[in-house]
Amino acid sequence: MNFQDYPVTIGLIIANVIFSLIGFSNRDMVDKTIMWPYRVARENQYIRFITSGFLHADYMHLIFNMFTLFFFGRNLEIYFSIYGLGGMFSYLALYFLALIISDIPSYIKHKDDYHYRSLGASGAVSAVVFATIIFSPWSSIYIYGALKISATVYAVLYILYCVYMGKKGGDNINHDAHLWGSVFGLVFTLALIAFMQPDLFTGIIEQLKHPSILGNG
Repeated sequence: MNFQDYPVTIGLIIANVIFSLIGFSNRDMVDKTIMWPYRVARENQYIRFITSGFLHADYMHLIFNMFTLFFFGRNLEIYFSIYGLGGMFSYLALYFLALIISDIPSYIKHKDDYHYRSLGASGAVSAVVFATIIFSPWSSIYIYGALKISATVYAVLYILYCVYMGKKGGDNINHDAHLWGSVFGLVFTLALIAFMQPDLFTGIIEQLKHPSILGNG
């Protein structure tokens, strides 16, 4: 394993860990950087769309997001490079735009709610996961290290779950950010391929012709 092959992924993980660890013991810093739609709307604190994505609620939240970012992000970083899709620049653009776009629905919905706040990299991480799935749609994903399904089946189930839980609510998880981050990851990457390397669609379509519920590998 050569970390030099995916420096952006490692850099993002380090930034998330440092910022989150500081936040765990510095409530004042969290209050100034968390996504707080009420403050954003009234004080034009739009930087919160970015800073809130580097905060996490607790160690489990941080570990789960960074574990996911590592295993999917390193592959996406390599895909963007070897397929001539803009490499590091496109990867960073995807990540930071996803942080912003995934929070817009929550911002609109809660901009008059003084008590609503959200944090976490999940919107951007979801974008990375779904962007990666495009290049290997029938690869295997192990949910909680045990349940094996294909990446495409996982993507469909994940979207349905986010839509359902987003409507149901009540669990203190920003499912809207997960949903729109996932959608953005797909749209951004498909647009990138169409603009820069449209011939890649031939290989992607060919892979989709050979479905596997449990995945390959």
